[in-house]
Amino acid sequence: MTASDLALADRIIDIGREMHTLGYVAANDGNISARCSDGNILVTPTGVSKGSLSRDMLIKVTLSGDIVEGNRRPSSETKMHLRLYAENPGINAVTHAHPAAATSFAIAGIALDRPIYPEALVTLGTVPVAPYATPGTQEVPDSIAPFAKTHKALLLAHHGVLSWGRDLTEAWYRMESVENYARITMNVYYILKAPRELSQNDIDKLGL
Repeated sequence: MTASDLALADRIIDIGREMHTLGYVAANDGNISARCSDGNILVTPTGVSKGSLSRDMLIKVTLSGDIVEGNRRPSSETKMHLRLYAENPGINAVTHAHPAAATSFAIAGIALDRPIYPEALVTLGTVPVAPYATPGTQEVPDSIAPFAKTHKALLLAHHGVLSWGRDLTEAWYRMESVENYARITMNVYYILKAPRELSQNDIDKLGL
């Protein structure tokens, strides 16, 4: 790996550790990727806890999925990462996890789109639900493709959360923001049952 690749690898390892510590993944769930300076993609391997990643475990693949570096097998979910990169050249990092609150909304088929606090609107906009697709199949990248240029994160029906950004930190922060948005939405609408939404005038003042 080049020096820039190693820096990306280290950030992926850090995010994997945070992902595991926060309980956003169990066992070998989740995956993380980033676009390298040469245009190829650094991805996490299959069958490894995101809390136990090391540099030598990561794999570099082309946008078509061919392995360039590494001796492990990339996750079958790499396909959805690669589709995002292909659909939107502005995406340089992708994270996928199963945080409990947001995944509950994904299973219920309920989008996170209520204007209840400014931070969610500014950081995420709305977080829609992609149609259900069988994991590991071509259906998955096809189901997310329409959202790559119009959104920042996505609920995968019956599956989990996908977030992306201009770099690894932005992609990861959006994952954290989705889970926070889901928790607050769950509390306000389904536990307290006392929603108070921002007015359209309040939303317009945010300059979105």
